[in-house]
Order: sequence, then C-alpha cells, then structure tokens
Amino acid sequence: MVWIQREHQKMAQHLTDAVVRRLPVPGEGNKVSYDAAVTGFGIRITAGGARSYVLRYRVRGSMRERTYTVGDAAHWRCTAARDEAKRLKLVIDQGGDPQGDLQDERDAPTMLDLTQRFEAEHLPRLRPMSRTYYPQVLKDRALPFFGAKTKVADVTYGDIDRFHRAITAEGSPYAANRYLSVLSKMFALAVRWQMCERNPCKGVERNYEAKRRRYLSGDELARLTTALVEHDDQQAANIVRLLLLTGARRGEVFALRWADLELSTGVWTKLGSTVKQKTDHIVPLSAPARQLLAEIRVAQRPLGEYVFPGRYGHGHRETINKNWLRLCQAAGLARLRIHDLRHSYASHLASAGVSLHTIGALLGHASPSTTHRYAHLFDDPLRQATEKVGAVIVAAGKPVKPALKLKRGGA
Repeated sequence: MVWIQREHQKMAQHLTDAVVRRLPVPGEGNKVSYDAAVTGFGIRITAGGARSYVLRYRVRGSMRERTYTVGDAAHWRCTAARDEAKRLKLVIDQGGDPQGDLQDERDAPTMLDLTQRFEAEHLPRLRPMSRTYYPQVLKDRALPFFGAKTKVADVTYGDIDRFHRAITAEGSPYAANRYLSVLSKMFALAVRWQMCERNPCKGVERNYEAKRRRYLSGDELARLTTALVEHDDQQAANIVRLLLLTGARRGEVFALRWADLELSTGVWTKLGSTVKQKTDHIVPLSAPARQLLAEIRVAQRPLGEYVFPGRYGHGHRETINKNWLRLCQAAGLARLRIHDLRHSYASHLASAGVSLHTIGALLGHASPSTTHRYAHLFDDPLRQATEKVGAVIVAAGKPVKPALKLKRGGA
C-alpha cells in the first residue's frame, strides 16, 4: 500500500470532529483529507458541502483502488468512524473486500428480477391456461406482498408462511395453496439459477383440501342446457357444451385448434404441449360433439386457427368466468365450478358401467389413482348387477313344489 502511504505523508493530519467541521468546501468535485493515525482513512467533502468518512484500499492481489464510504459525518463521530475503518482494514488484510461485498449486495437479484426471468424462461413451457394464471398470481399478489425491490435471498420461510396465511384469511384456502405451488416452483428455479441458496417455500403447511364430489344431476343438467340456449354469448355457451360432451379441461377447449380435429373420423388430437400429462392425447368425439363442432365451423367466417378465437381474432378465448356465473344463476346451480363439468362427464360414464381404465383413457389421466376417485359411482350399476345374480341363484336353489292334484269332479 505504498501509494496510500505517500498520499498519507502529503495530506495527513489528525482528524477530530472539530477539524472535520473546519475543513473548507472545494470549489468543484470533491476532496479527501486523510487521517494521520489510520492509513487510508479520511473525510471526503463535496462541492455541495456533504461530508462523509471514507476508507481507501486495495484488495489483496489486485491493483484496483476502491473507496468504501464508512458513513455521513453528520451521523458519525470521528472516533467511531476511525474505529470502523480499523475493523474494515482487518477484514481487508484477511482477503476481504467491503466495497465489493456492498456492490454484490446491490447487484443481487430482486423479486422483480426473478419474476421476469421466471416468466421469460419457464412460462413458455406451460399449458396456455397456466401461462395466463401464473403472471396474475405473481404480479397481482406476490410482488405487492413481498416488494419488487426485495432481494430474492432475503425472502424467508416466515415471509412465505405469512403470505400463505394472508391469502387463507381472505377466505381462499384453496387459492392460497395454488399460490404457494407457483411460488415454490419459482424459488426452486431461483436456487438452480443461483439467486438464493434454498427454497423458502419448503415446509410451509398447506391448507386441508376436501375432495370434491360435485356432479350435475339429471335435473340440473336439463336446467343448464336450457340456460345455454338462452345465453347471449353463444361462444361461451358452446365452450360449456363442448366441456359437457368431452370432459376436457377448459384450458384444452380454449386452446382447441381446427388443425387438432378430424371431424370426418371424429378424433381430437390434444398435443402434449397443451395437456397436463405432457404427451399427445388422442380421444374420440361423440356424434353430438362432432355435430356441435361442425356447426361452429360453418358459422365461423373467416375460418381462423382456433375454434374459439379471442376478441378481434387475436389468439384464443382465455376465460368465461363471468359467463359461467350468469349461467349458474340462470340455471339455479349452487357451488358448481367449471371443472365440475369434467367430473360430471366421468360420473355419467361410471354410472353407465364404463371401466375406470376406459374413463382414465378418455380423460387423459396420467395415473390410475386420479381416476379412482370415481370408483364409488360404480355402486349403482354393480348393485343392480349383483341383485340380478342373487335373484337367479335364489330362484335356482328353491325346491320345486309338487303340482297340486285336482280332485275328480272338483268343486
């Protein structure tokens, strides 16, 4: 540190609070007056009159000069600032770099940085519905809660837990779990991208979710069908009709393209990029479904890429939430979600005696355990079948009564 020693010899003086106050303000730029006791420690005065204690040093093995600001002279006593400079010099002698550490902290990725990278690199791999849902969760709920400028590495388990409990307290326990899943995936990627060392979502307890078994009854289905005919948005009505006829997920129906359909043979090929199981899923279409799609095709002028195009022909339709609420009100349906139409489709198949394996194949379930939720719906057809067998067995086991002998000249 020869260069500092030479500078020190020319300009050094014993700094005190009184000396610092008396030092003149430079005409332009800034000027550093060094202390005689601690090499590199001094007071920097700007042309605007600002006075700050600084420490000039070089990192071990480097010729690069660094200046670390200890603090504002208006808040630091000279003695305390000198002691802090001594502490920092010990750190530097051991290979540390206070200014470099400060710069690294300033450059550390923020929650906004993580969110933007997550959307740019991960979202394109997701299904269309998820590509719409994830940004809503992050921008509308997560960023306002954690703060866009908060460092990713500073987010803790407690922060995530408070966020989860806050959403739950709003009366949305299931939504809180969904939001937690989105954050967990994002922070898992943050660990891979070396933005933080661990996923703070690990260990946060999710809310209990009761398995829903809400299906449309015959009477409810009739009322919904009537409401669909009378609804003013027939594109939304046709989406609901197709959900009822195919048991597809709404995201699959929203993103349905004419190129995915073979109406002549009645086949719908769902590409792996648009379905949950990530593999192509080929399903047959019933005659009513083919008829509905044929009518939509004839009415669509000009014929676009999507069966249900978005507003002004850009992309595809993204949501029918408001229409669904109105349809449920018109049909008098309580506690019915759009996804329950998929459950209703499966329930009708199960009640008709269709095997769980076949139901799973039609719905595109990747795991048999997912389809098993409909096993209880086999009770009625199985009960009817076993009653028939029981009747036959009982009938076969009854002794044959001898024929009654009629008396001659009967009464």
